[in-house]
Parts: sequence; structure tokens; C-alpha cells
Amino acid sequence: MRRDYTLYFFAAMGTFLVVYIILPIATMYVRQASDWGMLVKTLHDPVVRAAIRRSLVTATATALIALTFGVPLGYVLARKDFPGKSMVQAIIDVPIVIPHSVVGIMLLVTFSSRILDSYKGIIAAMLFVSMSFTVNSARDGFLAVDEKLEHVARTLGASRLRAFFGIALPMALPNIASGAVMTWARAMSEVGSILIVAYYPMTAQVLILEYFNNYGLRASRPIAVIMITLSLVIFLTLRWMVGRWARAEG
Repeated sequence: MRRDYTLYFFAAMGTFLVVYIILPIATMYVRQASDWGMLVKTLHDPVVRAAIRRSLVTATATALIALTFGVPLGYVLARKDFPGKSMVQAIIDVPIVIPHSVVGIMLLVTFSSRILDSYKGIIAAMLFVSMSFTVNSARDGFLAVDEKLEHVARTLGASRLRAFFGIALPMALPNIASGAVMTWARAMSEVGSILIVAYYPMTAQVLILEYFNNYGLRASRPIAVIMITLSLVIFLTLRWMVGRWARAEG
């Protein structure tokens, strides 16, 4: 029987994308390693530390808001057919394709001074560009849960709400958690809309651009390295926890 090299060929092709991601990250670390003093100085900069803390707080708040409103919507989309359902699902995906500078302008026109240069503005921008991940993951998670299990619970006297919390939600949690991680990660990476809506108080994403414009690459690179490291550690840890949780549930 002839050996099939299809998978090897596909793996070789896919390696290009893996290398393309790793190369800039590795280059950043190598270049920063030769300027260790600047990194230490940046780590002790109270402005940088405050900006990073601000990014973490607002991204986490965004993920929690997306979960609060996105999980119920995902459940409805998974369980109910209604006129305009495809339109609702399309609307949920719209933020993915709108340029982020346009998002900032739309939010500013809609909410004006109520969100300008405030934590509310940062969270509003982050939520708009990231909530799709939560809703879509929740919907897919609930679709994977056999609805018959909920019907059985209801025939035994459970209400729909009790069946949701007792059966559907626990079984869909791995998907929901994965969506929450992606929402948090997308919120942490947002900059375009935040620049327009809430330049101040500065998040770490905006501060990197500020330092680059005012002081150049050497001053902005350490903040970028810190953000890469922090984001990778948190993201990979959350991904590992979700994966372990999913295996335990399975």
C-alpha cells in the first residue's frame, strides 16, 4: 500500500502560519533582551503599571457583561426558531467586520459625552468588538446539548429555568467558558475604537501608541513585551483550565 503524505503536506503548509505568528513574538523578546535596563525601568513606571491594571480591569468587566447578556441570547438562538432569527444572528456577527475606528465613531455619535474619556467608554468599545465570541460560543454550546434532556426534566416537574440551570448550562459551560476567554482576549487587544472614544484614561494598548509617537520604538517596545507576556500567560492559563474542565466533563 502506498504511503499517503497528505497530512505531512498539509502540516508543512500550515507551519507557515505558525512560524509567521511565532517569529515577530520571538524577535520582540530577543531585541528587548539586549535592552534589559529599559524593560526594568518600564516595569517600575507607575503610568505603565496603572495603564496595564486599567486594561485588565476593563477587559474582565467586558467579559462579565458579555456573559451576563450573551449566554441568555445564545440559549434563545439555539432553542427557538422565530421570524428574523437569521437577521439577529447576522447582527451579532456585524461587529467582527466593521473597522474599529468606525466603531469608535459610531459609539461616540450614539452616546456622546456619556462615554467620552471614561471607563464606561473603554468598556463600551471593548464590548462592541468582542461580544460576538460569547454569543456564538454559547449558542454552539447549547446546540450541542440534546434538547430532549431538558424535555425529560420538564416532564418530571422542573421548570424551563430550572432545566436550563440544571442541565443545559452545565453541559454547555466548556463552550461558554471558551467564548468568555476569547471575549476577554479580544477586549484586551482592542485599540482602534478606544482611541476615539476614550483616549483617557489610558489603557496599556493606547499607552503603547502614545509612547511610540512621542518617544519612539525603544520606549514603546518594553510595554509591548510586557503586554505580550501578560496576555499570553493569562490566555494560555485560561485555555488550559477550560480544556481541563471540558475533559473532566466529558
